[in-house]
Order: sequence, then C-alpha cells, then structure tokens
Amino acid sequence: MQKNKNAITAVRGIEVGHAQNMEALTGCTVILCRKGAVAGVDVRGGAPGTRETDLLNPVNLLQKIHAVVLAGGSAFGLDATGGVMRYLEEQKIGFNTGSAKVPIVPAAILYDLNLGHESVRPDSAMGYLAASQASSAPPGEGNVGAGTGASVGKMRGMKYAMKSGIGTSSMDIHGIIIGALVAVNAVGDVIDPKTGGKIAGLRSGSTLALMKKNQARAAVKSNTVIGVIATNAKLTKAEATKVAQMAQDGLAQVIRPAHTMYDGDTIFALATGDIKADVSMVGAFAAEVMAEAIVRAVKMARPAGGLMGLMK
Repeated sequence: MQKNKNAITAVRGIEVGHAQNMEALTGCTVILCRKGAVAGVDVRGGAPGTRETDLLNPVNLLQKIHAVVLAGGSAFGLDATGGVMRYLEEQKIGFNTGSAKVPIVPAAILYDLNLGHESVRPDSAMGYLAASQASSAPPGEGNVGAGTGASVGKMRGMKYAMKSGIGTSSMDIHGIIIGALVAVNAVGDVIDPKTGGKIAGLRSGSTLALMKKNQARAAVKSNTVIGVIATNAKLTKAEATKVAQMAQDGLAQVIRPAHTMYDGDTIFALATGDIKADVSMVGAFAAEVMAEAIVRAVKMARPAGGLMGLMK
C-alpha cells in the first residue's frame, strides 16, 4: 500500500498502528495520544458497536483519553481494546486514580464477519500488537488494520459489493492541522465529490436507485463507517463533540446513503494542542478531510475475499 504524506499523523502527538489477519480478512487500528487528548464523539448510524462513548459526554468527569480503537469483528472486536489498555499500562500511561493509572480507550467496531473467516476476530493480542506498532509515520491505507475486511455497496448482498479499506488525509490552515482516519464499510456507494459520479459501491446500478424501487435487502449488521478526526487546536470536550458532529457531514458528502439504520457510523474527535481556533472552522474542514479520507479508503483498496477493489 502506498503511504499518504497528508495523514492524520501530521497532527503532533498522534500515532497510528495497524494489525491484521490477512487470511481471515479482519484487523484493528489504534490511534494513540500518549500525552492525552481532549475528545468528543458523534454516533449517527442506527446499528453502532462502541465502548466508553458515554465517558466523552461533556458533562462527565474525565477530560482526556489516551487512545481510540477502530476494529473489525463486529461486537467481538471490542476485545482488542483490552490489549491496547495493557500496552498503555505497561507504558505507565493512563488516568491516575491513586492506586493505578487507568488508560482511557474508547472504541468502535465494524462488521466484517461476512468476508474471510467469521470465527477469527480482533482480540486482545491483536490490539496489543497494533498499539506496540503505533508511530507518527504516515499510516498504511487500504486493506490494513480496521479496513482489512471492509466493503461497500452491499444493498444487494456481498455478491454485488466492492472491497473498501481504511484511508487518511489532513490539511494545514494557517498552522491549524486537521487530520482524518476512517475505515469505510458502508452499505451505500462512495461518490466523487468533484464530479458527483460513483467511485465504488454497488456493482449493479446505484444503491439509491435500488432503494427507490423498494428492492433493498441489506443485512442490518453488516456495515458501518468508523473514524477519527484529530487537530492541534485547543478544544473543550463540548467543542470536540461539535467537531465530531460536523465531521459526519463528510460522510454525507461522499457516501450515499449515509447514517442509515443498516450502518453504525461513529466518528471521534481528538484535540491535542494549545492553539486557539474557531470551532466552526475546525468542524467545517474536518468534514472536508473526512470526505477525502473516505475517498482514499476505497481508492487504496485491493481485491480480497472475492470482491474487486480499485487497486490491482
């Protein structure tokens, strides 16, 4: 897989690590912020699988988290979080309770059990491996980490779907860096925002056209887009939550349809810096980098599990 220099790791303090099982076509991705990051989350899909998202509510106590886990394996994949916590505990990273330092690690999963081997899922060992491999280098894209078993365009079942993956992007706006990392496993199609044409998805027509004919038959639990926005701006938990909400607009720009009852779309936002910035500006461009990262996720995907990808 090619490496994209315009990556989420352009944000200082953000590291990314992948681990995957290429035979089983599943994996996990860890976004580390060793010094802690103010965080928010927005869960907009109708079938989410998450961990520790309530903690990110602005009214709750803790202000910073230490990592985010994105994983395949459906709800089983949440087990990967334990390995990440174990790694961070060994590094003496976590919220100091007096008796122990407890790493705060929210997570979200996608459903990839219908591709590869459904009995193999991301577990604690895979989460630990991904965390131990995390670095500030531009992360791999396509069929790696949480994108290993991702697919799109599944409204008529896997026979007509296409391979997707994980993608990343970033931009610098007068010193404010905004980056995105996203695993794309949508029921819908991915659209080129510049032309409005379909890039990847249902290989027989369009998903919206199929829905219009009342011929939809998607599996309720087989989809979800999960991702992270990171910035070096100084944000409160409430502001980070607003950025996560606005970043969901990036999904709506390039995935049709997005946020369905068949998807568990979940976006986290991390703020690591001390640079003052207008939260509306950060959120507006969070949507832009999220859209670009989604497009990269499908463009970098290679064929796997009998599905065609855009890369050969």
